[in-house]
Amino acid sequence: MSNRVRRELFCRHPGNPILSVKDWPYPANSVFNAAAAIVNGKTLLLVRVEDFRGLSHLTAARSDDGVSGWEIDAEPTLVPEPERHPEEIWGIEDPRVTWLEELQKWVIAYTAFSRGGPLVSLATTTDFRNFVRLGPVMPPEDKDAAVFPVRFKGQWAMFHRPVAKLPGMSADIWISFSLDLEHWGDHQEAIHAREGGWWDASKIGLSAPPMETSEGWLILYHGVRTTASGSIYRLGLVLLDLDEPTRVIRRSEEWVFGPKAHYEREGHVDDVVFPCGWVRKGETIFMYYGAADSCIGLATANINELVEFLLKETTTSK
Repeated sequence: MSNRVRRELFCRHPGNPILSVKDWPYPANSVFNAAAAIVNGKTLLLVRVEDFRGLSHLTAARSDDGVSGWEIDAEPTLVPEPERHPEEIWGIEDPRVTWLEELQKWVIAYTAFSRGGPLVSLATTTDFRNFVRLGPVMPPEDKDAAVFPVRFKGQWAMFHRPVAKLPGMSADIWISFSLDLEHWGDHQEAIHAREGGWWDASKIGLSAPPMETSEGWLILYHGVRTTASGSIYRLGLVLLDLDEPTRVIRRSEEWVFGPKAHYEREGHVDDVVFPCGWVRKGETIFMYYGAADSCIGLATANINELVEFLLKETTTSK
């Protein structure tokens, strides 16, 4: 019992929310669920923006310190193109970005909202102004995807979260592999949703992209608990083997961050914290999260404390 969480491991920024529709240069219903990256020395957020039709697109915001002074693109940065990409007919959502050193480009995994349901699409960029779409890489219903920054035994790896259409089936995190980023196979369940009364029972999904540490891949994921008053989205941690990303070393039993502040508990969707991006500056992790599907919050943590916490966990189950 000595390793039980007595406080949340991430600390909210006192200026939260750091971005909301009042900061936007053009009309929008809400801004949330942003990917994060360090680009040319600045923090870049690729923000999900929902318009007044209920459809989403992506817009870049840049900041010198990752907290304030955001420079937001005057117009949407990446918009749906249903004429050329019919899978984007109802918008594009929830991006995660990964720098691929080998290819010298960023890969963006995002959710395209097709007539058949949400699915995973990929695009690449070198500057977050020009994009090359690779198209859908997973059929619906699938989302919460991010690509690892390195190859494993010559193949790229990607986490994603397919959802079975059969009632009572859990939604788990899967991993798939590819030689070219376009054709994916060797699909395997990687991290399972727990059963019963757990905070992450029945439905989980990847949050921010995998982050490499000396002890393994640090994984941030969300768990969804359905209650009589609705669903609650909270966050947990997993540590994976550096060479075998299907092997779980440790997994947190308790959540490490959940909705507490008013802007997380009340909004377009209540009781949601939903990170799509984090960046590391020295030993500090800056985690950017959608709060109640209405705005963007920032929380920080010491990476060594997160890894140490996980290494003291007793569970190694998927």
